Amino acid sequence: MAKKSMIEREKKRERLVARYAEKRAALNEIIHDQSLPMEERFKASLKLAELPRNSSATRIHNRCQLTGRPHAYYRKLKLSRIMLRELGSFGQIPGMVKSSW
Repeated sequence: MAKKSMIEREKKRERLVARYAEKRAALNEIIHDQSLPMEERFKASLKLAELPRNSSATRIHNRCQLTGRPHAYYRKLKLSRIMLRELGSFGQIPGMVKSSW
């Protein structure tokens, strides 16, 4: 549970994406509209490049809500495999029992 800063960074990115979503969509519409002159489309692409980098939706990563771990992430539970196993072993996830054979 040491990577709280990464969790906060992802939350900040999600806020930026929500804040700039409409502006990014409008600029992308202008850029991809072939009926507009090339100069206008180029200006729109420059404006898009001026927006914060973290306001792009592709910058958001799936991370464990407890540890910030980006790998082996279960989307339904928003946990990494390590925390899933640990919480399951302690009986803190309803319906999950530790298996042994």
